Amino acid sequence: MNSPLSSKNLRVFSKSVACKCLVLVGIALFYRALLLSYSPRNALSNSLLFRARHMSDSSSTGGIRPDKFLEVPQIVWGLNNQKIAFARACLTARMMNRTLLMPSLSASLFYKEVDKLRPIPFDKVFQFERFNSLCSGFVRLARFSDVRNRAQVFDLEKGSGRRWTVERDLEHLKQSARNESIDEFEVIRVIGKNPFLWHDHWPVEDYAMVFECMVVVDEISREADKVVKKIREAGEAERAKLESKTEIPGPIPFVAVHMRIEIDWMIHCKKLEQRKKVSEICSSKREIMERVGNISGLKTPTVLYLAVADTLLEEKEEDSSVLKGWRDGLIPFEKKKLGVKEEIYGKYSYLIQSAIDYEVCLRADVFVGNSFSTFSSLIVLERTQKARRLGFMSSCKDGENKWRSYAYNLAGESKGVPRRWMTNMTHSSLQAISYGSNSVSCSSG
Repeated sequence: MNSPLSSKNLRVFSKSVACKCLVLVGIALFYRALLLSYSPRNALSNSLLFRARHMSDSSSTGGIRPDKFLEVPQIVWGLNNQKIAFARACLTARMMNRTLLMPSLSASLFYKEVDKLRPIPFDKVFQFERFNSLCSGFVRLARFSDVRNRAQVFDLEKGSGRRWTVERDLEHLKQSARNESIDEFEVIRVIGKNPFLWHDHWPVEDYAMVFECMVVVDEISREADKVVKKIREAGEAERAKLESKTEIPGPIPFVAVHMRIEIDWMIHCKKLEQRKKVSEICSSKREIMERVGNISGLKTPTVLYLAVADTLLEEKEEDSSVLKGWRDGLIPFEKKKLGVKEEIYGKYSYLIQSAIDYEVCLRADVFVGNSFSTFSSLIVLERTQKARRLGFMSSCKDGENKWRSYAYNLAGESKGVPRRWMTNMTHSSLQAISYGSNSVSCSSG
């Protein structure tokens, strides 16, 4: 018969053995898990786990990975075509959850002779840091110096031509975004002929957000300020002439008119009218003058700033012909008459000149343009955004809307009046405005 002391010792001994066994089992399980984590079968799952953790860690950038990049070729054509192509590159990078490497724009317009294009860095036209601040969490830009490994880059060919349809382009991008072997590369480089000029996959509101983040550099803004100041001073000079005859309350209105009447445009628009079987694209100088003169609510005198091609300012006459024939009370000025053609615009390349003119037109009390012009269309888009922020969703009955715009190539509610124009922000793609339309209204959707 065992004594109480012997039974107690046995129980203690049994507990000690059980604890040791549990410790050994725990150690064995730990090493088994460690070995399994290095097995080839689990390599992919570990990689996906790391990627998921990394994406959650990058929440400060809104899910856009700061260490994975998309590189695109130099962007070409006119200022606003370049803005659209840049926005498409940004939105493509967003689709692939990548940061866009800051692309080069084109200072010149030799779009058919690529070897003559003069590249200009994005940050020489638009503010780099401001862009990332305003677009934080939506899209993101980086400099090439942020890339750690430039040796291993994946070339992603983006097709073009008639066979490369919108649907095919979108599916190609989606497949590339899902391809894990491609995603492992730090840099994906898009190659192809002007890959972001054509196909469109994003709603107007996405483009509008990118455009709002594209704030011009201070130098361009200051030059636009000088031009606007000259226009305002011209208005005050007209006021001074009329003070003895009439009392004009408030500031003299400033209306910007984007006149597309140069020869190359007229040839292009006539062909476009034939192809689209419409007759509302081209506008003669006489038609523009008539419709602008019939805009209701304009005080007189009103200063007109005519944004026209420089070729129309190189006539032998003392005054350019675009200045003649306007209704009484409309005082027209262009770069040459304002004295800014050489003093301000002449110092810069084509792209910077366009950016200055864009800013001047954007700041006008009233803007009048052509609905088939990309320049006019993007100005109206931005003015629509500004009006919406003030609570104006429509300009149909609001004649005093600060940001009101008109399309002079489209007839308004009565004969001889231009159509009121706001961008429909509900469009599923930018194509309706980037390539021109005769279907515009006074509502933003």
